[in-house]
Amino acid sequence: MRILGIDPGITGGLSVVEISDGAAPTLVACIDIPVVGGGAKERVDVAAIRNFIEEHKPAHALIERAGAMPKQGVSSTFKYGRACGAIEATVALASVPLTIVEPAVWKGSFHLRGKDKESARQRALQLFPAAHAAFARRKDHGRAEASLIALFGVQQ
Repeated sequence: MRILGIDPGITGGLSVVEISDGAAPTLVACIDIPVVGGGAKERVDVAAIRNFIEEHKPAHALIERAGAMPKQGVSSTFKYGRACGAIEATVALASVPLTIVEPAVWKGSFHLRGKDKESARQRALQLFPAAHAAFARRKDHGRAEASLIALFGVQQ
């Protein structure tokens, strides 16, 4: 069974994790959230997300619950919410069942605390050592979080 994990937002990630016949979960693919445009016109590339979903055929998807961040500007909050909505709609239109998971719940299952993106990246490196290249850079935290969200879904 393949599970799609989604760390939403413009700087988030998509990841597909597979489990079969009691074997250890494997990372099938992970990418940064594809975007088009730039600056104020930057937005999620829903066609690229649809293509990713069609290529990997997940049975289920999990997305981290979106919410406004303290001290985040109105424009940034709106851009983030718009990106989350576009991602959720794309998954729904691809006919993939979607579960929204609270950040504290999936992070708690991996003993991650707070908003430290680097600890999530390090944990993904530990759990998916064969996929080191996918998480090699510090800015790959969106891919890492998406992979951990997918793994959380596999474990449920």
